Order: sequence, then structure tokens, then C-alpha cells
Amino acid sequence: MAKSEMMVVDLDGVEKKVSGSFWRGADTRFLPLEAGMQLPTALAQHVLSGWMPKAPFINEDTTIVAFGSCFAHHISGYLNNLGYDVATQKKGKAYITEMGDGIVNSYAIRQQFEWGWEGRVPEIPLWHGYKAEDFGYEEDVRIATRELFDKADVFIITLGLSEIWYDEPTGEVFWRAVPRAQFDPGRHKFRVATVEENKDNLRSVYKLIRKHRPDASIIFTVSPVTLSATFRPIGPFTANAVSKASLRCAVDEVILEYKDDDNFYYYPAYEVVLNCFHYPFVDDLRHPQKHVLDVNMIAFERYFCCTGLTDDDVGLAYLNALAADRATATLTLDEQEQINVQLRALQETNRPASVRREKAQEARQALAEARLQEKAAREADRDRRIAERNERIAARERELAARKDKMQSREG
Repeated sequence: MAKSEMMVVDLDGVEKKVSGSFWRGADTRFLPLEAGMQLPTALAQHVLSGWMPKAPFINEDTTIVAFGSCFAHHISGYLNNLGYDVATQKKGKAYITEMGDGIVNSYAIRQQFEWGWEGRVPEIPLWHGYKAEDFGYEEDVRIATRELFDKADVFIITLGLSEIWYDEPTGEVFWRAVPRAQFDPGRHKFRVATVEENKDNLRSVYKLIRKHRPDASIIFTVSPVTLSATFRPIGPFTANAVSKASLRCAVDEVILEYKDDDNFYYYPAYEVVLNCFHYPFVDDLRHPQKHVLDVNMIAFERYFCCTGLTDDDVGLAYLNALAADRATATLTLDEQEQINVQLRALQETNRPASVRREKAQEARQALAEARLQEKAAREADRDRRIAERNERIAARERELAARKDKMQSREG
């Protein structure tokens, strides 16, 4: 049997042998090693590469509409704090401003576009607020939604989950779950939206935007926030994997379908959270750590926003986030929450965005350095105690040797 041919590839300065027996294509991207993910270029090279626009295009004159899952709240809030015109951050009648982070499945997102632009009204009450309050289909709300869509230059759509509740007789899908007081087991059913269903919904959203706002930019993202619960009789982590995978596959196929559209993008927030950090989530195992969110937003700003951020800024933010990630391993839950409270307070101040970023980075770096200093102090104290113990042992051995010599002298 012939031996497998081997080839050597360079992985961020480290040579690695891989099988050379099979053709790997003209643009092979090998998975990095752990050491490679510690470099300032890792985020851009191994996660963002191939997805970013050629140049930033969001500026002070750009009107942004962002809604979908709760991760949309982070994006729109961050852009709003930069001083940009985020229409869905302003008070108004449209549900996408009031429930911008609660329209979590692809059916619900499609419903808003069909209702706002095409006037399609669902057959039954489907839309409910955070406390299960009924959101109707009033015409003035629809017009407000249409007006937001009509003036949008950028649509940022964040997809959250594929688990859906629907009304069996009509096939209509609810925003979220069914209010307890209205639940009818004879007609209200649960299922997981398939890749094809999600793909069809996203394709419809894309076509509606291109029909009514042909020059607008479209950015799809998948929320990294984990399911809080599953309605399937399986473990929540496996259910979440299927839910996210269905959305991610649908997005990928729609992006490929319209790959010639230079104003259609995917931003891999989901992959940044899951693949760049060892401790990406807070103790609820759902929501990303503050430093993880920050580096995601800074990377988004660098490539989509005309604020002058550079690759070096992203690299520095990434290194600071990695330092905070390492420090998280030695922090108690209470200490983590204290740091998160401090960082949230910094973000909510009225300081300019550049100052907020600098202060947040300084806080994370100070935290990481403090933890490393504490570790070094503990190690130094341990070494000191070991040295003192060894000295006591040596002194005891010298004392015993002296006694032995003295006894031998007497016997002689």
C-alpha cells in the first residue's frame, strides 16, 4: 500500500503536516491552531474574511432599520450611541421599534415586511408583547412601519431561532409563543422551521426590500444568544444547535443565491462569539459577555461604519477581549457581574463613542493585568513558602549532621 503523501502548510507561522493525497482546491483555508487564535489578526483572518464589504458605507446621513432577535438590540443600541440615525431606536408606533428584539423567527420578520409594504394582514391575532399583550393590525401602525421601511438605507435583520408555534387551521406563525390565556391545544401546535422554510422567508424579505428599496443595503446576522428553553423533548443544547443551524444554512444559501448583489451582506456575529472565546457567555449560558459583545460591535463598526477605525483597532480590541476571556476563568460569578455592571455603566454614559471604547478597553485590560498580578503574587508566595520549607529541612539536616559528628567525636 502506497504511503499517503504529506504536505506542509503554514498556520500563522507554525508549520503543520497535512495529507497531500487529495486535491484541496485553489483557495483552501485551514482551521487555525489555538496559538493562531491568540494573534490580533485572528478575528479578521479566520472569521470575518470573505464576508466584509469592500469599504465602510454607514455614515451620519444613513438611516438604519434594525430588528429581529435580542441581538438586534445590541447592534442598534451601539450604532445609536455612535450618533447614527437608527430609526428603530426612536419612539414611534411601529412594532419594530417597540418589539425590535422580540420578533425572533423568520416568519415573524417576513410578516412585518409583508404587512408594512404589501398590506397583508394575518387571519388571526399573532403578535403579542413581552407580557402577552395583544398587538393588533391597526392601519396607523402599519403606515408607520411602511414609512420606516421606505426611508431605510440599511436593513440589519437579526435571526434568533427556528422553533415556532403556529395556528394549525390557518398555518399562521406566532411572533413568539402562544399566550397562556389563549392557548388551544386543538389548534395551536409547535414545530421547528426547516432550512427550506427559513430560506423561503429570507428570500421573500430580500425580494420585498429590493422591490421597494432597490438601493438599500441588507445585512443578515444570526444571534449568538442561546435558546432559554426548548419545546422539544430533547436537551436544550442540542435543540439550540438545530435551531441555529437551520437559520445559518438558510442565510448562507440565500446569500449565495444573490451573490452578485454588492449591497447584500452577512455579518458573522454568531461565529465570533462561539469560535473566538473559551468563556463567551455569562452565567446564564445564553447571553455573551460584555467584552465579547464589544469586540463584535467594534469589528462591525470597522468594516461597515465610516468612523475611521482600522484593522489595528480591531486587533487591539480583540487582544483586550482575549485577555478578559482568560481573566474570566479565574473570576467568581460575583466578580464577573461587578465588572459587567461597571462596563455597562461606561457604555450608557454620554461620553463620545471613542472615549467609551477606550475606557472599556482600559477596564478590561486592567482587569486582566490585575488577575495576572494576583496569580504571579500567589505563585511568588508559594515559591517563598517552598524555599522557607526547604531551608528549614536543610537546617534540620545540618543540625542532625552536627550532632552525629559530635557523637562520633565523643566515641573516638
